[in-house]
Amino acid sequence: MDKFGNIARHWTSPDKTMGAWIAIAVGLLIVYFPTFWDLFHGLWGTERHAHGPIVFFVSIWFFYFKLKQLPAYGISFEPFPVLGWPILIFGLLVFILGRSQTLLIFEVGSLIPVLLGITLIFMGSRVAKFLWFAFFFLCFVVPLPAFVVDAATLPMKTAVSFATEHILYALDYPIARTGVMLTIGQYQLLVADACAGLNSLFTLEVLGLLYMNVTHHESPFRNFMLAVLIIPISFIANVTRVIVLALITYHWGDAAGQGFLHEFSGIVLFITALLLVIATDGLLRVLSNKFKKSQQATSSDLKV
Repeated sequence: MDKFGNIARHWTSPDKTMGAWIAIAVGLLIVYFPTFWDLFHGLWGTERHAHGPIVFFVSIWFFYFKLKQLPAYGISFEPFPVLGWPILIFGLLVFILGRSQTLLIFEVGSLIPVLLGITLIFMGSRVAKFLWFAFFFLCFVVPLPAFVVDAATLPMKTAVSFATEHILYALDYPIARTGVMLTIGQYQLLVADACAGLNSLFTLEVLGLLYMNVTHHESPFRNFMLAVLIIPISFIANVTRVIVLALITYHWGDAAGQGFLHEFSGIVLFITALLLVIATDGLLRVLSNKFKKSQQATSSDLKV
């Protein structure tokens, strides 16, 4: 292990850093290019897993964003190959198993221990701890088994359909519901996985967690509440999208509802969710400031 440690320290010296990262990047590209090629031309091309590319590219950016912060926090490279190599080897074995057996949860999931092992080998445990959220972020890239997605999606679709029906009925629209099938006027709309499934929930949860980490709130309560409230925010955004699609279909016909405006409703979903996240964060900030002021007033009264 001392030999590996010397190699890692040699690679992380200032004059060798660029060559080290180029070699690592080329190695990762060779290993994982076929996997992500298959994902982009297969699973990620479906509506159910449309969140995959978004989360993947945001993950890459976030790793870059956090690594650039290392000098500002005074974190230096202290290679820890004793732990890094076993984790890296484990990750590669998981990749081989996943690739050979076509198990995407292993094949894609192996990227997390592989990157963690490389980080420990060449940068050390302090850097790995600093990047913990980036590694957690990558978990959202891993495709879940179909039975998990189906089990979680059905209640969400039912809830979105129920809310849409009652809101539009209250607005005097001729709407009825059978399960996840909405009938508005002469049109029928099936609330599909893409309109009320885990893809939007995952994407919005990821973007919300990213927002929290980038803004770097110091209040644990504020962070926790925002992370929890992203789930109802996702639900509200999904209901908004289905309502928009139902109204488009009712007023302009089925062709409009299933064409360009269907895709545009997805943009409406994320804009709605982003505005709700920012508004919720603002409300939590006001409540947090009031709570701090009340605590300070109470402590000052006790001192008097």
